[in-house]
Amino acid sequence: MIRKTITSKSSISHQRSSSLWRYCTNLRTLKQIHASLIVNGFNSNRSALRELIYAAAVGVQSTIHYAHQLFDEISQPDPFMWNTMLRGSAQSFEPKLTISLYTQMEKLSVLPDHYTFPFVLKACTRLSWVNMGRVIHGKITKHGFEWNKFARNALIYFHANCGDISVASMLFNGSARNDVVAWSALTAGYARRGQLHMARGLFDEMPVKDLVSWNVMITGYVKQGEMESARELFNLVPKRDVVTWNAMISGYVLSEEHKKALEMYEEMRSVGECPDAVTMLSLLSACANLGALDVGERIHRSILEMGEGGLSVFLGNSLIDMYAKCGNIEKALDVFYCMREKDASSWNAIIVGLAFNGYMDKSISLFEEMRNMKFRPNDITFVGVLIACSHAGKVNEGRAYFNLMRNVYNIQPNTKHYGCMVDLFGRAGLLNEAFEFIDTMEFEPNAIIWRTLLGACRVHCNVELGRRANEHLLKLRKDESGDYVLLSNIYASSGEWCGVENVRKLMDENGVKKEPGFTLVDEEKDEFLGFLLGSKPHANAKHVPFKGENCCCYSSFLLA
Repeated sequence: MIRKTITSKSSISHQRSSSLWRYCTNLRTLKQIHASLIVNGFNSNRSALRELIYAAAVGVQSTIHYAHQLFDEISQPDPFMWNTMLRGSAQSFEPKLTISLYTQMEKLSVLPDHYTFPFVLKACTRLSWVNMGRVIHGKITKHGFEWNKFARNALIYFHANCGDISVASMLFNGSARNDVVAWSALTAGYARRGQLHMARGLFDEMPVKDLVSWNVMITGYVKQGEMESARELFNLVPKRDVVTWNAMISGYVLSEEHKKALEMYEEMRSVGECPDAVTMLSLLSACANLGALDVGERIHRSILEMGEGGLSVFLGNSLIDMYAKCGNIEKALDVFYCMREKDASSWNAIIVGLAFNGYMDKSISLFEEMRNMKFRPNDITFVGVLIACSHAGKVNEGRAYFNLMRNVYNIQPNTKHYGCMVDLFGRAGLLNEAFEFIDTMEFEPNAIIWRTLLGACRVHCNVELGRRANEHLLKLRKDESGDYVLLSNIYASSGEWCGVENVRKLMDENGVKKEPGFTLVDEEKDEFLGFLLGSKPHANAKHVPFKGENCCCYSSFLLA
């Protein structure tokens, strides 16, 4: 169909202005049309060039760099082409391109029109470039566009979201009160800044509430964690779209109410609303946190039914993470190997997932494959590799990878990397080396690192080093009963009952109380849930105390 449409210059010249880009669904098609235009004289048909630029910059996803290559070949692009490139760049993953393009436009003395500046301001807003946005505001005033509806609304949105909210309010009060877009822009700004009372006041005053306004307020409540208020508004929305549903689903996930997120999805499907990729990303996160493998598999099937041409990188990465956290590492690997495109996060998800699921050698093997494929590992990658080395007891390899991270990839170790190394030495019984390693840290070790070392001292029954680790730990916090219990266990395992008694006295002096242990039994299902120490019981659980639940050996069992 494409070849037929563009086989001759004359056929191109007689096409309607919107016909070419309709055939552009991917980069390959775009290149075919580009090639045909070159054969027929690339710069000879301005109408076809405009369509091509529109297709590359706006019509096809992730082709903005190709659009810029095309644009550079055009002699004397017209204002439509400039504005189209600005628009595509502003909404792309690299909004910085908009600013450089506008700078180039000024150098060439190309006059902007009232469509130009809204795209540039959108990029400034996305980048939070306040100073640049103020400069553009000055340009708008200089060219006499400040009271143009599009430019004014873009200014309100910019100042409301990252500039001066008082300027946004002044522009709004000037001549924008009859424009629902301006109402939404100012409301969104107050909501993004966390000033929900101001946002809600504007929202309630709106003469006409469009769907954008409803979504803005719901999203504002969601970001502040006020899910009850968000749900109240959600229930009042006259007509919802996928953005409305996504706001609620993601809000429940962020609030760790994962079951409600899945329930919201079922409700969404029951009313006939079709989910999109954003919906699926939130749902996969909920499944991963719940360990809901069966639901995750259903979501996976739905994703395959939705998409064309394979999984996107984002959805693929989320699926890998979900399957790994649910313990199905085979399916995580299947997704990984089926992905046509991968990024560093794809490799990180599978490397970390393998490490946590006990496939240490495979995790390290994939890390080496990642390096061979010229993907640059980052700090998260090395956390996964060091965990794998730690769990596999590969001390020498762990040292080598830690040095590789610092010396070859110039990645500064953070607390997680140091914690992995301390765990590596601790599991191997190299407690003195673990202490020496902590001394080399460039910042003060936190409680997690000292607690990791204290736990290793308990496993290897090293009373002296355990006491030292506990001293450092208590300097950071004295109210954590588990730290005292760990030290008490070390004394008890070595038969030093005086030490056990001294720990208990220290707890009394610091006002620390150990919560009693209990079992969890789901009375509805008559099901044993497990043992807990010092935690709140499950909603359907009953407390079943143990005999002697305050003795040291019982505490040791819980912490093992």
